[in-house]
Amino acid sequence: MSISEQDAVAALTPARRTVVHARDRVRESSREAPGAVCHALCVRFTDTVRADARDGLAKRFADLAAGLAATVPVFRRTARLWPQAVPCRSDAPDAERWRERELARPLVAHRDAAVRAVLLTYADEVSELVVVAHRGALGATALHDFTAELLGQAPAGGAVPRPDGRRPDTAPAAGLADCHFDVQLDWGLGRPQGPDTTATRLLTLPDDHPAGDTGSWTTALGIVLARYEGLTRPVLAALATDPSDGHAVEGVALVPVEADPATTLAAADRQVRAALADGPAWYTDDLRRELADTVGESEPVVGLVVHDHRPAGLPGTAPVAHRPFQRAPFPVTLSVTHDAGERLLRCDFPARRMHDDIADQLLRHVRRVHRALVESPDTPVADVELLDEDELREVAALGRRTPAPSFEPERIDRTIAALAASRPDAVAVSCDGTRIGYGELDHRADLLAHALRGIGVADGDRVGVCLERSAELIVTLLAVLKAGATYVPMDPAYPQERLSYTTGDAGLTTVVTDHAEFPGGDGVRVIGTAELAELAPKTCDGPPASATGPQDPAYVIYTSGSTGRPKGVVVPHVNVLSLMAATTEDFGLGTDDTWTLFHSSAFDFSVWEIWGCLLTGGHLVVVPYWVSRSPEEFHRLLVQERVSVLSQTPSAFAHLLDVERDGGEPVPVRLVVFGGEGLEPRMLLPWFDRHPETACRVVNMYGITETTVHVTAQTVTRAEALAGSKSVGHALPGWWVRVADPEGRPLPVGVAGEIHVGGAGVAAHYLNKPELTEQRFRVDRLTGERLYRSGDKGRLLPDGRLEHLGRLDNQVKLRGFRIELDEIRAVLQDDPLVASAAVVLNRTDPDDPATAQLDAFVVLEEGDDTAAVRQRAAKYLPEYMVPTTVTALDRMPLTTNGKLDARKLPAPAPAPRPEPRVAAPAPVKAEPQDAAGTGNTAGEAPQDTFEAALLEIWQEVLGVPVGPDDNFFDLGGNSLLAMRVGAALRRRGGATVSMRDLYMFPTIRQLVAVRAE
Repeated sequence: MSISEQDAVAALTPARRTVVHARDRVRESSREAPGAVCHALCVRFTDTVRADARDGLAKRFADLAAGLAATVPVFRRTARLWPQAVPCRSDAPDAERWRERELARPLVAHRDAAVRAVLLTYADEVSELVVVAHRGALGATALHDFTAELLGQAPAGGAVPRPDGRRPDTAPAAGLADCHFDVQLDWGLGRPQGPDTTATRLLTLPDDHPAGDTGSWTTALGIVLARYEGLTRPVLAALATDPSDGHAVEGVALVPVEADPATTLAAADRQVRAALADGPAWYTDDLRRELADTVGESEPVVGLVVHDHRPAGLPGTAPVAHRPFQRAPFPVTLSVTHDAGERLLRCDFPARRMHDDIADQLLRHVRRVHRALVESPDTPVADVELLDEDELREVAALGRRTPAPSFEPERIDRTIAALAASRPDAVAVSCDGTRIGYGELDHRADLLAHALRGIGVADGDRVGVCLERSAELIVTLLAVLKAGATYVPMDPAYPQERLSYTTGDAGLTTVVTDHAEFPGGDGVRVIGTAELAELAPKTCDGPPASATGPQDPAYVIYTSGSTGRPKGVVVPHVNVLSLMAATTEDFGLGTDDTWTLFHSSAFDFSVWEIWGCLLTGGHLVVVPYWVSRSPEEFHRLLVQERVSVLSQTPSAFAHLLDVERDGGEPVPVRLVVFGGEGLEPRMLLPWFDRHPETACRVVNMYGITETTVHVTAQTVTRAEALAGSKSVGHALPGWWVRVADPEGRPLPVGVAGEIHVGGAGVAAHYLNKPELTEQRFRVDRLTGERLYRSGDKGRLLPDGRLEHLGRLDNQVKLRGFRIELDEIRAVLQDDPLVASAAVVLNRTDPDDPATAQLDAFVVLEEGDDTAAVRQRAAKYLPEYMVPTTVTALDRMPLTTNGKLDARKLPAPAPAPRPEPRVAAPAPVKAEPQDAAGTGNTAGEAPQDTFEAALLEIWQEVLGVPVGPDDNFFDLGGNSLLAMRVGAALRRRGGATVSMRDLYMFPTIRQLVAVRAE
């Protein structure tokens, strides 16, 4: 490019700056994607075309084509009309094949003319004229005008280019070969592993559907995409006319659609037309960056090709077909065209990106919005309804598959009492060698219920329970229910401030705890389990009288709140009974099952574990805290107790997988239930290797505290795991789900939005938070039922299953790009080297946005090659999504509820740097450490192999010199590093160290001594 040309380009706006290389672009686009830049028209002559008429047609075509070539210097070839005799009748099937072949045969700019015409003459003397043009020479209107003038008619759009109307070399043309859109169309529900084929769906526009143009159809499509993608300013691509060109040459225009709910359809349409008036622009890296910085919200994946006018009725001809393109120019291309006299809305798409049903749905919604725009332009965008009445009913039915099973509502404690009466000697609860039968459990709870009544607990009171996991915890919880009260569980590991806040917010006057330093406060009676037992009568004939019923609260569980203060969720007895009625038969739950209580009673997963087991007559094995922290001890417990029903968060289950992978005996479970957090199903592949699907059923359940633990259930198979399915299944019988937009309107199938939950599990309210209750617990405007707005992101699949996509706010923005951290995590998790992964957005300098980076943390199956993990991720992720650092951990830090504790992730490892190749130094014997440095006196050698192993592992884990009398935690150790020590010892095949021992005996000398005993 010359200096003067560079100056001229610099003077242009960024959008226009990209069109100056039209000549090369046309050549490249024709060479790379000729079908995408060509369109075609076919008309049929109603009378026989005589020889002299053919000659005249050929001469006019040659003149028009010569004039066109002179105005578009790229196209230099001489064009002529090609006559073609077709050896079949015009109404024969072969005739259609001939016609389609000509309509689909593209032009190539560097070897063809700008336009081609073929006159097909069939055996019955019927003739059809097929005209194919490059959009860099003739746009849609110009193609029709060219054909009209060729047939001796006056063109509707103005004169066809003549040699004296030469266009400059820099005129824009269809740069469709540059539109390499790399966007995942999540709502398309395509088949990523399916065949790489292109599909087409058609929707006939009725005769009364209003006519439109590129502007109106672009606005309609933009409004639909805004709803589909949850944006207020989606960007789409359209073939638009360059306003500086008098001959309707088309190029790609990137059009932001202002779809703010407060604006009107007419206002949105005006803005679209203003954007189209700027003309087309090449979709280059510069423009892509400009979009990220300014337009910003989305990268176009859907494009429009519009010519929404019936071909003019030309004397002696009838329109047959118009092909707006020969190969779809955009990943998903909508077009308005005509075929055999019908006006059509068409969608071309790759099967890997979009399901046929979703394409049909998209067409219906664009048609619906377009009609609203033309007929009611003052309608606010917020009031536009995508779904008609039939679709609303269909979507509602998809989310409500099975009615609630019939059962007699009752209180939890009374149902368990009935079971105890029928089988009093069956084991109900066991913990640390203590076993309690159903009869004893029921009787002891009766006695404690009388004791609670004796200290002033009345019907409807809330009683705090702050106990470690034990058999006594289960007896106490049941006793609170038998007293007609509501239990409020608190974890003894919680900080004092949280315990104090919960006590005050719940209005507790009684707290049962053995926590010596529980912050009770004024007006709160804090009583230990032994003291409460002493206050109980020696005998009793059943529980105390109570007027509370199944609709009254059974428990209040506090969950984290967006304000930083926990909020109490009030859940009635009947909700828990409904949960069991919905799952018992499907899961085959019964008296032969042995369950575990693995989770804190302050985590709602415990509701499922405790009452799910006892309400179905099973044996509940209480897992002590320290056993739950030690994968090896937990594994032994599962084997010893022959546990058959195991409930786990995926993060906790990953540790159990480690034990089995390291040689542990397969556990005897027949049912694994996941909940509490999202499941990456690929992590289960090693499990299926050792536990066939026929022997153990794996169920992924989605749920929320506010909807009584579980809402949906998805049986996970090896096929689901291999596919990386995000499905959490269908709604449980009696529950229903819906996906809605921010205004609460149901969204179509495949479109992501907020998950709304209704039915039997919806909690009563938030305790003492009426405004929050009103905000989150709503009355469904369609059915009048209560529902809960979850704040979770999801979408419905065509078969009614729900996909859980994380939190609505689980997005970050980095250098203008919106990033779903779960997507990066899924790619890392799919690496054969990676057992589990987490990704966070950090800033090395909190005050400098330029230092923001993605940091990944991984647990590796073996070795420590994080560089290989990052290199593999770079193969599957765009550059801006590849983590800057990858840090290897032995285990992910977990909260007391078994979820990932991102706050306890260590500082990320430095980004890998290439090391210079140098010769390895000769081995040097290590000098003993100085006493002042570590406490390891000079010359003091390890006494046995166990001590030597601990010294080596501690130094490796802590990254500092270590002596036998150094305190692990004083050197910077924590629970995560303690898990690393245990895992490293286990992998060496020797003796390991439990978390409990390490906390009680935090020096190597002490641990060696304990082992010696």
